[in-house]
Amino acid sequence: MLIEIDFNSEEALYIQLRNRIIMGIAANELQEGDVLPSVRQLAETIGINMHTVNKAYTVLKQEGFVKVDRRRGAVIAIDAARLENVEEMRRELQVILAKASCRNISRQEVHALIDEIYEGYGGN
Repeated sequence: MLIEIDFNSEEALYIQLRNRIIMGIAANELQEGDVLPSVRQLAETIGINMHTVNKAYTVLKQEGFVKVDRRRGAVIAIDAARLENVEEMRRELQVILAKASCRNISRQEVHALIDEIYEGYGGN
């Protein structure tokens, strides 16, 4: 999986890295049990600080996308707590949809965007 970081973005590097890994999981580029590169290896490949990669991996672990195995390192492990994940998504979507409403983006436009994005990840 190719991980691209935008060094000119205002978004923090660890967030960009976290998001790219999550998108890789959603697009089946990364699957359950896949081992992510070591912190040192990924930092060197991308050209960022090891602490930045470590922070991204820590956040991914806290969010239930990876587990850390002492022998294998960071391993893709999707959290099975579906109800908790749905509630978290509800909270995040509430803010996104409130912004859309404030910006006069219609329900139909939101649905079209969701369908377009979700299809890119093989969603039904």
